[in-house]
Amino acid sequence: MGSLSEFFQHFMNGLTLGGVYALIALGYTMVYGILKFINFAHGDVLMVGAYIGLFVFDALRGSAPLGAWTFFAFFIAMIISMILTAILGMVIERVAYKPLRKASRLAPLLSAIGVSFILSNGAAWAWGTQSRKLNYPFDNTPFEIGGVVITPHQILILVVSIVMMIALKLFVDRSRMGKAMRATSLDQDTARLMGINVNVVISLTFAIGSALAATGGMLIALDFKCYPTMGIMLGLKAFVAAVVGGIGNIGGAMLGGITLGLLETFGVAVFGIPQAMKDTISFAILIIVLLVRPQGLLGKVVKEKV
Repeated sequence: MGSLSEFFQHFMNGLTLGGVYALIALGYTMVYGILKFINFAHGDVLMVGAYIGLFVFDALRGSAPLGAWTFFAFFIAMIISMILTAILGMVIERVAYKPLRKASRLAPLLSAIGVSFILSNGAAWAWGTQSRKLNYPFDNTPFEIGGVVITPHQILILVVSIVMMIALKLFVDRSRMGKAMRATSLDQDTARLMGINVNVVISLTFAIGSALAATGGMLIALDFKCYPTMGIMLGLKAFVAAVVGGIGNIGGAMLGGITLGLLETFGVAVFGIPQAMKDTISFAILIIVLLVRPQGLLGKVVKEKV
C-alpha cells in the first residue's frame, strides 16, 4: 500500500464487507447465547431471504426507471423479506430444533445440517441453479472523496448495517423482551420461574436472527447475485466472525464481523493473496483465535462449577 488514500480505500472496502458479516453473525451469536447451539442452517436462511427480496423487488419495480420509487421499492422488498424470513426461522426452530432441546448437543447440530441441505436443494429445485441478479435500486456510479472511491452501494451497506445493529442493541438492552432474552440466556429454568415464556423468547430470537440474515443477503446479493448455495460460504464466514468476536456476545459479533472484513481486505492488499483464495484468511484467523483466545475478543471464560 503506497499512499494514505489507498489505505483508506481498503479500509472502506473492508468496513462494508465487515458490516455484512456482522449482520449475519448476529443470528449465530443470539441463538448460541440462548440455546448453546450453532444454527448451521443460518446461511441458507440468508439465501432464502435474498431470493424473496429479489422477487418482491422485481415485482414492485416492474419497468420503472431508477429513481425514488425503485429506492423505496427496495426497502419495501427488504421489509417483506425480513418478515417472511423471520417466519421461516420460527418454523425451522419449532419443527427441527425444539423437539431436540433435551437431546445430546450433536442431535440439533445434525438437524441444522439437514435443514441446510433441504433449503439449498429446495431453492435449486424451485428457482433453478442459474444465478439471478438483484438489480441496484439506484445509480451505483462510484464517486471520489479525497482519493477514495466510494459507491452508493457501500454507503447503503454501512447505513443499513449501523442502523440494524444499533436497533438490536437498544432492543436487547432496553426493552422488556430484550431483558427476557438476556435472562433466558443466563438460565432458562430460573427464567421460567420468573414468569418468562422461554418458548416465545427462543422463537423471537430465531425470528430476529433470520430477519437480519435476510437483510445481509439482500445487501450482498446486489454485488454477488442470488444462487442456491450463496449462503454456505457467507454463513461459515459469519460464524467465524461470531467466534472471533466471542460467540454469544452481541457486541462481539459486531466487532468480529468488522474485524474479519478488514483483515480479509487488508490481507489481499498487503500480502498479495489472490482474490480467489481470500476465504483462507478467515479460517486461518479462526484457527489462531481458537489457539490464542478461544473465548473470542469480547468473550468471557466460563468456569464450570463442580
